[in-house]
Amino acid sequence: MTFESTVAYNMLHPYFRQRLHVQEALAQHDSFGAGGPADIWLALNTRQELSDLVKLCAQQDWPLLVVGAGSNILYADAGVRGIVASIALQEYHIEEQPDASALVVAEAGVRWNSLIEGLVTRSWSGLEFGVGIPGTLGGGLVSNAGAHNQELGQALEWIEVLDARGSFVEGKEPPVFPVVVIRRYPREALDLGYRYSRFREGRLTHVDAQGKLVIPARGLIEPTELVVTLALRVHKQDTATSHAQIKNYAQERKQDDPAQRHCGSIFKNPRGTTAHALITQAGLAGKKQGNAQISERNANYIVNLGDATASDIAALIVEAHQQVLAQSGVNLAMNIELVGEW
Repeated sequence: MTFESTVAYNMLHPYFRQRLHVQEALAQHDSFGAGGPADIWLALNTRQELSDLVKLCAQQDWPLLVVGAGSNILYADAGVRGIVASIALQEYHIEEQPDASALVVAEAGVRWNSLIEGLVTRSWSGLEFGVGIPGTLGGGLVSNAGAHNQELGQALEWIEVLDARGSFVEGKEPPVFPVVVIRRYPREALDLGYRYSRFREGRLTHVDAQGKLVIPARGLIEPTELVVTLALRVHKQDTATSHAQIKNYAQERKQDDPAQRHCGSIFKNPRGTTAHALITQAGLAGKKQGNAQISERNANYIVNLGDATASDIAALIVEAHQQVLAQSGVNLAMNIELVGEW
């Protein structure tokens, strides 16, 4: 079915008004600063808006892609068809526990740095390692983001997801009343690992034996399980100690992160080494393709030197993968998602 953006816009505008945009440049909404237009772009401020939009898209057979801050996404130059909705749910509260710890119950759109600052001000500690991590908690949970040998999953107690798997069956007409429910899962049910959760299963791009990007097929509603709330365990610590930790972590990140616009780490680190070391050994640090460049500071980053295209960035990703495979025999696994019309 062809997506009629005008029809969708007219139906959605009474509810979202100025938050609704047509032919929105996705380069404005990802860390790379690259990518073509979305047919429709909007920001979701509440869980109810998310639920209602998923149901409407399932009923109308409209493609829907739900994203966070775009910190580990590369959008295609041709953009994304259908609706792209950004999770902007940014509330959190602290529930103190009898054992002197606390649960931070945060919505998926909360940003790392703002949360850490708010917690440290109240003498709550446990997430300082995340200072400088771009993106949202929801996106961070999907990839089990981390730094300084710590991961978000280590602080996680439970999450709530909006489960839309019952809203659409491929090859059949959408149901009149889509099934969308909220489910709560403990940490143990998420199969958390190094830069991995079960929500990443089947979603990541990889490079095949012929050196071509293999991008997972997109469903009508993507992803079908949408993280909406996280509960994170924190503990008391004096503010001065937390600030000292944050300062040290920030200095380490500053030494590692390129100054130019970039996304997160392109590849996961293989066991016993780093993707940065392997790409550097392959002689690719500083390699350019158009206005994209493999960072000279850390070769596991690709930087945008100004108006880089998604195709240029993707070409460097493939070259780094293939050169490392040829020279070191290591099949690097990608850590970012490629989405859209490639």
